[in-house]
Amino acid sequence: MEKAKSAKSIKSAAKEAKRRLKSGFWENCRHELSAELARARDAGVSESRACRYFTGKISCTIRGGGEDDAFYARVKEMLLSEGEVSDAIGRLTDRAYYNTLSYEERQRYTLALSERYLRALERFRREREFESIRKNS
Repeated sequence: MEKAKSAKSIKSAAKEAKRRLKSGFWENCRHELSAELARARDAGVSESRACRYFTGKISCTIRGGGEDDAFYARVKEMLLSEGEVSDAIGRLTDRAYYNTLSYEERQRYTLALSERYLRALERFRREREFESIRKNS
């Protein structure tokens, strides 16, 4: 069963890759990356840093974040409206789910939520930095 599921996911990933090639996705990415690197260079931002940011953004587009994108949207909304708050983890906690967990599960949930929040916060900071470069160019 697991082998069939794995083969199916590989097959669908291959189809997606073929679709990206046919649609010119990579050519568009190359042109966008060149333009963004030039803009970053003009703004005085390290090219390697800008390259890491934009390649990460492309990777996120390919993976299709799903649940992480929804979580990031919640974090972004909170950060834009209220800034960084001291009780961010508490605000992001799903109380109905949290109340069903045992003590150990609550600890794991809180730790996992904290890690996701820190990744989302870092993503938010990088996006803000590079969005300001776009606006200033």
